[in-house]
Amino acid sequence: MQTILRHRRQKLAEIIDFPAILWSGSSSPRNFSANTFPHRANSHFLYFAGIPLENAAIRLESGKLQLFIDDPHPSSALWHGETPTREEIAAKIGADEAKTMAELGSYLENVATLPVQDATTWTQQTQLLNRWVLPKNPLEGIDLELAKAIVSLRLTHDAAALVELRKAAAVSITAHKAGMAATGKAKLEAEVRAAMEAVIIGQNMTNAYTSIVTVHGEVLHNNHYYHSLQLGDLLLADVGAETQTGWAADITRTWPVSGKFSSTQRDIYDIVLAAHDACIQNIAPGVEYAEIHLLAATIIAEGLVDLGILQGKPEDLVKMDLHALFFPHGIGHLLGLDVHDMEDLGDIAGYDEGRNRSSRFGLSYLRLNRPLRAGMLVTIEPGFYQVPAILNDPKIRDQYQYLVNWERLEKFADVRGIRIEDDVLVTASGSEVLTASLPSQATAIEDLVSC
Repeated sequence: MQTILRHRRQKLAEIIDFPAILWSGSSSPRNFSANTFPHRANSHFLYFAGIPLENAAIRLESGKLQLFIDDPHPSSALWHGETPTREEIAAKIGADEAKTMAELGSYLENVATLPVQDATTWTQQTQLLNRWVLPKNPLEGIDLELAKAIVSLRLTHDAAALVELRKAAAVSITAHKAGMAATGKAKLEAEVRAAMEAVIIGQNMTNAYTSIVTVHGEVLHNNHYYHSLQLGDLLLADVGAETQTGWAADITRTWPVSGKFSSTQRDIYDIVLAAHDACIQNIAPGVEYAEIHLLAATIIAEGLVDLGILQGKPEDLVKMDLHALFFPHGIGHLLGLDVHDMEDLGDIAGYDEGRNRSSRFGLSYLRLNRPLRAGMLVTIEPGFYQVPAILNDPKIRDQYQYLVNWERLEKFADVRGIRIEDDVLVTASGSEVLTASLPSQATAIEDLVSC
């Protein structure tokens, strides 16, 4: 581990000529100080330090690393057991020097940093650096330079990162299979969620994000699990594992609670799958990710025309954002130490230099807009959703009254939401789907649910 960490630090030193300090962050109390939410170390800190420390900072300059962390309080052993000392931690990560947090104040001259998400830490950053360091503030000066430098490193994954990403993918695949197998006997969404997360916990991993396990797939980030499972329902599960060192997977599958898609569900599912497969087949270095998104949009529009739901030429419908009535989000995002990798930096990572978000309904939620490069890991996740807030909007009904066959659409009322998502590594010659061993074909999904 020390070798790869030193290599990352050296690569950063080749890009910037000023020191940088990265904080790990601290845990936040739930309702009183001793009852905290689980701590998750800042991803930029993890990339260079390698292990999830709490209340720590690292100073990077010229390829060298200084660790700042306090030794545990003498009473800590009573509640938490014996924990490594500062010197032991420094040796583990290959730090060149180890100091207390109190000594950090002597090393802040002309230093860049990136804001940590928890309020305690960014308040500390602001006070020590005597400038506003807030997650929602636009980055400026050397902080912006640091962000761009780290993005350039983290956009593609080294061998050590890929080992962790493959571990996360493998556990996530097992979790999804467990969820499918549990569906037949489950009465609530929560039971399927429990089966899936038990696999992740059993491998000593955590969830990379709050699980989505719902029969209301039209709610894109549905975090409720109290709905009952009915035989005619589709269950959408968006669940991914995160390794102990923070590397994430992100998988979505949609399956019929009964074990068999209805004819209308199968029709829509196959459209989404066609978009999914075509996008993955077109992943390669140099390909614009926005073009992959538009490919998915066109295939979905074409499928809906074939079903009689939309009327017109698919390419024209996409230009008018008709597809976004049913596929409103982007085709995917970067994946790495964060499930939406580096989105704490806004669009700096997702959007290539000089590019800005579109105001178009069909493009405004695109999270990644840059040419693909070998070593990048992206998600491909087309979907179809009947969102009441969109489809029941009188203005939308009036605007698209001649392009949407609303009566025909009613025949597909048993399709609330479908999404199919895989994690795709861009390789020198094309792509590799890290999550390929989890089937996506409808008949294979039915077999897994019914077994």
